[in-house]
Amino acid sequence: MSRLIYSHAPNIVTRKTGSEYVLIPVTNNIADMNSVYTLNESGAFIWELIDGKRSIAEIVDALVTEYNIDRGVAESDLNSFLSDMSKYLIINS
Repeated sequence: MSRLIYSHAPNIVTRKTGSEYVLIPVTNNIADMNSVYTLNESGAFIWELIDGKRSIAEIVDALVTEYNIDRGVAESDLNSFLSDMSKYLIINS
């Protein structure tokens, strides 16, 4: 799994507000305001790293460095984030 590479779904509009991101799904050029998602600082950090180029292992490495956390914790947190984002079709693998 560490070699998987994720990217943002093309139907998501992103707006950065301070250290957070607001994700808005768009269908037929219409924003679905009932399905708006807000990412906290660590979620925003991960979101920025999901660029269609970085592997999961590279994102875990960045989390460990940025937040000075155990690799196991970083992997668990990232897997949870990716699972949620995939479930709501916000990212693609």
